Amino acid sequence: MRGEQKRLPLQGLTILDTATMLAAPWSATFLADYGAEVIKIEHPETGCTARKYGKQKNGIGVLWKSLNRNKRGITLNLGQPEGQELFKKMVAKVDIVIENYRPGTFEKWGLGWEVLSKINPSLIMLRTTGYGQSGPYAGRGGFGTVAEGMSGFASINGAAGGPPTLPGMALADGVNGISGALALMIAVYERNNSPDHRGQCIDISLYEPLMRLVEPHITAFDQVGTIARPVGNGSVSIAPRNGYQTKDGKWVALSGAAQPIVEKLFAAMGREDLITDERFVNNAARMKNVKELDAIIGSWIGERNVDEIVKILTTSGAVVGPMYDMSQLFDDPHYKHRESFVTLQDEDFGEIRVPNVLAKFSRTPGEVRSVGPVKGQHNQEIYTEMLGLSEQQIEELKACKII
Repeated sequence: MRGEQKRLPLQGLTILDTATMLAAPWSATFLADYGAEVIKIEHPETGCTARKYGKQKNGIGVLWKSLNRNKRGITLNLGQPEGQELFKKMVAKVDIVIENYRPGTFEKWGLGWEVLSKINPSLIMLRTTGYGQSGPYAGRGGFGTVAEGMSGFASINGAAGGPPTLPGMALADGVNGISGALALMIAVYERNNSPDHRGQCIDISLYEPLMRLVEPHITAFDQVGTIARPVGNGSVSIAPRNGYQTKDGKWVALSGAAQPIVEKLFAAMGREDLITDERFVNNAARMKNVKELDAIIGSWIGERNVDEIVKILTTSGAVVGPMYDMSQLFDDPHYKHRESFVTLQDEDFGEIRVPNVLAKFSRTPGEVRSVGPVKGQHNQEIYTEMLGLSEQQIEELKACKII
């Protein structure tokens, strides 16, 4: 793209992101990475709670910088009539509104779907909540932790024989964020191809996107009555599949999801006899004798360092990879080649490395252009350019704590 004017694929799509914390703001960020103009709205006094989520450096949230990257930030008090009127004026000029308050909150403020869709019939609204906009649990508060439990995910996660285990990351929020971005693009496509160009409201819960990924266990219970339990690094469907410790104390992840791959593994180990061993001759047999199989593979791997294991098995056509911790991610030569991380300049931290865009487009690639904004950083330009407010009006709104 050098020498050309780079055009991002979602240029011209404008989003008001009123959401807090992780899931719904992530939906906006995924679209911002591909050029959507996202205006992040925060409360003028308290700001977004995500600013204090996770690790802090010099009192500043590290995750905020990536979670809300590529956005312009303004402050606006949606709980006050003056703030609501300003918001309505902005709604008339945008494509999408994203919110994640408890059901009824936006209605209480006079900003419900029925009101906003009359202001802008082409509007698309994403409403992210713990349990959805309707149902017995709709009024409950919801966080990803509870969604990870109630989706069924925690019941299959963790050490074999151990208790249900929550993930060590915001898994439900992340899956919801991607799912919300997908839903928005489906709605945009439908709107842009409909005769009347009408928008619609999207109701997405935290638990349902993650529950969708538990589908193999859901269908297995529905049809054959099996209830999945934690199996550690193993699998209820294929063998071998596990994490194995190497001689130098590191770990590798190995999968034999196809018969030819397993046979290549056995050959690379110098154990061609296992290919015809009735205990391991096919996946069904291996599943019945998985402990013996894991002991054989684990013993062979445990006699070699991680680099040797990866070289031997990848050369043979087997499927294996090191199990990285966070400190190892940045040094991988393949990740460097793929530019899986990007370094940005930041006024607080000097430089910060963040994950790059999710997918690489051949003609209109996305890009990470800026870190998450300082609270109210773009008040002046948004309120003057978008709404035509004067500097005096902006100062008066600040004095009244509306912005």
